[in-house]
Amino acid sequence: MTDVTTPAAASPAVTAMADAPSPDGALPVAENPSPASQETSESWWDLVRILIYALLIALVERTLFFQPYNIPSGSMEDTLLVGDFLFVEKFSYGYSRYSLPWGRFLPTFGRVWAHTPERGDVAVFALPTDPQRDFIKRVVGLPGDRVQMLHGVLYLNDRPVPKVRVADYVENDNGYQHRVARYRETMPDGKSYYVLDREIDGLNDNTPVYTVPAGHYFMMGDNRDDSDDSRGVVGYLPAENLVGRAEFKFLSIDDRKTHFYTFWKWPSAVRWGRFFSHVD
Repeated sequence: MTDVTTPAAASPAVTAMADAPSPDGALPVAENPSPASQETSESWWDLVRILIYALLIALVERTLFFQPYNIPSGSMEDTLLVGDFLFVEKFSYGYSRYSLPWGRFLPTFGRVWAHTPERGDVAVFALPTDPQRDFIKRVVGLPGDRVQMLHGVLYLNDRPVPKVRVADYVENDNGYQHRVARYRETMPDGKSYYVLDREIDGLNDNTPVYTVPAGHYFMMGDNRDDSDDSRGVVGYLPAENLVGRAEFKFLSIDDRKTHFYTFWKWPSAVRWGRFFSHVD
């Protein structure tokens, strides 16, 4: 914005000359009026500066603090549903090149201000085999942990993680209701969350023992029978690939009824109960 200053008082001589009539009796016209073009130029520059400031603030916010994501698949049901929009806290685990916009094109510099994830955290990370893709899963194994699935039960360091049956998860598919067995799983440090078991003794319900290497983590989806995670394509996740921790959902749209850009259909498609809810 342009500065506003208080003008100095004019001297009596100058005032008298300005008020004196011309020889033909007409009052003189001011010699130096403010040009309209100058005001227009200043207005445009003010607008440009505001836009630059807004973009810088957004870039800093996205780089250092929070970044929005949306959920495109059902691997984290029913913790996260397709069509959920959430904020990921970037500073939870410190910063690596994967935390920065366009940082994946930079050479590696490790992790700055690194913090260790906790078992049970829901985290976004760059897929090790394709760093341009972001995945979201739950941290179930820390460096040195022994992880195994036996008959649908998660084992950590040769001990079963408590798993209690709760009310079924009900999903609607083209007007038909389908019930899925749901359990509450509780980590050794007390973190508790829901997991789904779609198939008894399914393909991923029985695994070998995975010993998590130093500087890596073991990630699993809550939809245990329908998740590409560390039991397969993800493998052991390097700490550098962590982007941040999922914190809360700020919007949820059932994409079977509408899309984000068809906002006029939102009233029938928005899941109002998921607004501003924490990611457990």
